Amino acid sequence: MDRHLIRKDFPILDQKVNGKPLVYLDSAATSQKPLSVIEAIEKYYREYNSNVHRGVHTLGSKATDAYENAREKVAKFINAPSPAQIIFTRGTTEGLNMIAHGYARFQVREGDEIVITPMEHHSNMIPWQQIAIATKATLKYIPLQPDGTITLDDIRAAVTSHTKILAMTHVSNVLGTINPIKEAAKIAHENGAIMVVDGAQSVPHMPVDVQDLDCDFLAFSGHKMMGPTGIGVLYGKREVLEKLEPVHFGGEMIETVELYQSTWKEIPYRFEGGTPIIAGAVGLAAAIDYLSGIGMDNVRKMSHEITEYGMERLGKVEDVTIYGPKVRGELITFNLANVHPHDVATVLDTEGVAVRAGHHCAQPLMRWLDVVATARASFYIYNTEQDVDVLVSALEKAKEFFGHAIR
Repeated sequence: MDRHLIRKDFPILDQKVNGKPLVYLDSAATSQKPLSVIEAIEKYYREYNSNVHRGVHTLGSKATDAYENAREKVAKFINAPSPAQIIFTRGTTEGLNMIAHGYARFQVREGDEIVITPMEHHSNMIPWQQIAIATKATLKYIPLQPDGTITLDDIRAAVTSHTKILAMTHVSNVLGTINPIKEAAKIAHENGAIMVVDGAQSVPHMPVDVQDLDCDFLAFSGHKMMGPTGIGVLYGKREVLEKLEPVHFGGEMIETVELYQSTWKEIPYRFEGGTPIIAGAVGLAAAIDYLSGIGMDNVRKMSHEITEYGMERLGKVEDVTIYGPKVRGELITFNLANVHPHDVATVLDTEGVAVRAGHHCAQPLMRWLDVVATARASFYIYNTEQDVDVLVSALEKAKEFFGHAIR
């Protein structure tokens, strides 16, 4: 696939920032959107904007068909056994909170264990802290190796017969570590636990097959995979979804309502109370069409190639420290010696280069790295080698600007 042709599908990239051509290297925070996604959302609002499931008129039927078609496309994209196992959410964070408060709060008891890693995004850490406090369960952490990976031996040592939940990111949003989810799920199941996966950084970049991984829950966001903001997905195995309690109550999710009690609709509708994220689902379906047209194997290959090139170029820049393992997802987290990453990012922005700087919603991991914050360049299929070259050139200018600090 030609990256330069792909770039033409993303109108936002054809602009200048601070007088320089935009180099967008912040896709791990949110990806840019192809024109087909923008047009699909616009078409919904222009031609068949209506609520779903409730009306029998033509626009309502069209909107319902589009919404449920999106559910089917998501199921196929991650190889879920049934569209009924796909719940639309506002994003990864909401999906993980639904698991914590709709499942774990009812299944975890005092003396049970919840096992996670120190590399988790706050959205896959704070909910488990809260559940551990509420249920008096024990929250345990799998230790990290010096390169930011975890070993199967350490997973086996952490997960015991008392473990009820093993929750883990598929790809770290800071280190780029690709965790062994399939093997971890096997260990969890051997001990009677369920496997919860944060797929925010993996689903956009690589083929993800939930049946092959054998995970019990998988949460991910649309906006990181070329879809709109405000839409996400929670996948669950049928048996765990049957135990998942709704956390949003109101219209649409009910079967019957009496004055003092109510009953819920079947899965997945019982988890989608209120008017759902219709335009978001339409946009997500268009994003899946776009990615599927390229092929997720090709997406993985292209993202990997540009990340390798970035590792090679940045690895040669003096006074730059790169964090995380060599084999990684599509991001590079780094620091310039003795310069705060916010200052580095500010100088890069003057050169038109957009990177993320801060703790990346992973403060415990920052402490493990013994840094206050880091800068992060993250890539997608619309990035080119020239983007990396501009990043390196901008870093050299930052070094000149902060030369007194580096010395």
